[in-house]
Amino acid sequence: MLATMLRGARFFFALTLAAWVGLASAQAVVVPKPGLRDLCPVCGMLVSKYPNWVATVLYRNGHAHHFDGAKDLFKYLFDLPKYAPAHRREDILSIAVTDYYNLQKIDARKAFYVIGSDVLGPMGHELIPLATRTDAEEFLKEHKGYKILGFDQVTRDLPTRLDDGKF
Repeated sequence: MLATMLRGARFFFALTLAAWVGLASAQAVVVPKPGLRDLCPVCGMLVSKYPNWVATVLYRNGHAHHFDGAKDLFKYLFDLPKYAPAHRREDILSIAVTDYYNLQKIDARKAFYVIGSDVLGPMGHELIPLATRTDAEEFLKEHKGYKILGFDQVTRDLPTRLDDGKF
């Protein structure tokens, strides 16, 4: 009886672990790393100096634009004609952000973003990307965050409001 219960417990643990690992890896995104001279098209900063904050837009033709944080990524996406007049939104292959906790590149469209926390990025107040809602809720509590947003909940004016410290 005890042996059967232990096998069942091990099976449940293995199943739970496999589901968790599958969820984490399902969001992983492969994008090129920024080169030493790649500049953020929004603010002009050297992106490679901030590897824990890098966000990337990868186009179907292989061209990539890198950013020093999710905030500048959103500024770029909201005004593509200004920052990348030679590129079209429909040619974007993937959009990646760096998860705050595990530093992996994750799908920006599936990420959760915490605003108003005590964690600052290279350009000050930032949208902090996290792979799961649970991680976002934990981060919100630990770092006195204001709100959790999904990709589609980020409004055009939010990145500028973050620059001004207004969430």
